Amino acid sequence: MLRPIKICIISRHVKVRQPHILSRPLITGPPPNIPPKHYQTPTSTPLPHPTPLDPSFQPDPETGDGKPLYVPGSPAERHASQGRRSSPLRRGMHESWWAKEMGWFNAVAKTIPTFRILDEEGNLVKDGMIPEVCQTHLQLSFTYKIMTLIPVVDNVLYQSQRQGRISFYMQCAGEEAAIVGSAAAMRSGDEMFGQYRESAALLYRGFPLNSLMAQCFGNVEDLGSKGRMMPVHYSAPEVGLHTITSPLATQMPQAAGVAYALKLDENRQGDCVICYFGDGAASEGDFHAALGMNSVLGGPCIWFCRNNGFAISTPIIDQYAGDGIASRGPAYGLDTLRVDGNDALAVLTAVREARRRAVEGQKGVLVEAMTYRVGHHSTSDDSSKYRPVEEVQEWTVVDNPLQRFRAFLVNKEWWSEREENDLLKKNKADVLKAFARAEKLPKPKLGEMFNDVWAVAKGEEVPHVIIEQRAELGRLLKKYGDVWEPWRRERKRYVEEGEDVMDCASRGS
Repeated sequence: MLRPIKICIISRHVKVRQPHILSRPLITGPPPNIPPKHYQTPTSTPLPHPTPLDPSFQPDPETGDGKPLYVPGSPAERHASQGRRSSPLRRGMHESWWAKEMGWFNAVAKTIPTFRILDEEGNLVKDGMIPEVCQTHLQLSFTYKIMTLIPVVDNVLYQSQRQGRISFYMQCAGEEAAIVGSAAAMRSGDEMFGQYRESAALLYRGFPLNSLMAQCFGNVEDLGSKGRMMPVHYSAPEVGLHTITSPLATQMPQAAGVAYALKLDENRQGDCVICYFGDGAASEGDFHAALGMNSVLGGPCIWFCRNNGFAISTPIIDQYAGDGIASRGPAYGLDTLRVDGNDALAVLTAVREARRRAVEGQKGVLVEAMTYRVGHHSTSDDSSKYRPVEEVQEWTVVDNPLQRFRAFLVNKEWWSEREENDLLKKNKADVLKAFARAEKLPKPKLGEMFNDVWAVAKGEEVPHVIIEQRAELGRLLKKYGDVWEPWRRERKRYVEEGEDVMDCASRGS
């Protein structure tokens, strides 16, 4: 049985008000004859206000609604730039464009621009200018030297893991500009929280090659973790790096806490925190907890996202539906910028400005560096299983951060072929020398594995469970250390060959 349908007839004289957003025109940029308008917010510097293309356009006088959607750049400019773009422009963005100005924003926009200074060939973008902070060639030359050093380090240690000489390694291939450029923008007193791919930032800050190799081998000179951590889990308080841990994003709440501490410490005014994380870490709850804490409590912190396209084997297309990581910054009230992560000059400039905003405003700033992970996620990964090899080869050739920055320096006559050859020879010699030295050094004392497990104040005793475990190891070494070949051979790698734990006189020995 059919149910009767009620039909409502509306008189033609009744005016039906439709939702205004349906009739909004799409604005592709302000007309050249109308000056841009600005407004001031309590938490940011002035930002551009959308200007309608039609000067006669007026918002609804009753509701104030009717502002058009705003997309910077005219259609002709967008079309003309197509040939200068990478293909794809950058992974993980719905739509973006290259801009010669830094497009900072703290409100949701239709699309998020990507700031760059150099194109893929190392030339200045159209109408682009070299920022004043980059006018001197001394810092830029040093930045390039570190960018060329880390691939040599990566190659030697990666191959050594394949030969069984170290247990694990992670490269930063393809991300050299993002890592070194950001480190170059910071100051020596700033605090640094790394994820695990920031070895180049350590080298830029003066961390010795010998110390880096010592950590990867876990030898007696590994002062940070004393041989108790996996390779690339550095700890270098002398250069401001907090200890790296394996779980994703655990460093982010810590960075928010340190930023808040800097805000409260009168002796640390002017210092800043930089916290590195990847696109995969941004999917963790700690990401939101950290940004929420920092946005509410304040404290100078640069949240630097290396959006390299993959979280291990998961491409970013399967990680989020929003416009990259930068779109999340405004939700937390953070000044936010997206930058070309393969342009060292742009990264340096962007992070330098981000640091100024963070310190002066005592707040967090989010920078998303769009780059690409050329290497495998780690020595435990085979990226050919989830991405075509041709894709990696294309990124290596078409948008290589090293080649781009070198071309810029050569064009400015700040670098030469002779200097390039000399540098490559020196890097190879220095890395191999440090590698050979680290491999020959013994492991720390076996007893070190029981130290620093609990924080023990002066005059207090170590918990008894630690004493018992140490004594048990000593008992086993006394019983089997000389008669079982694997143990006898392994003992020779340690300082004192385990004698320090065999001296235990407590229960269990």
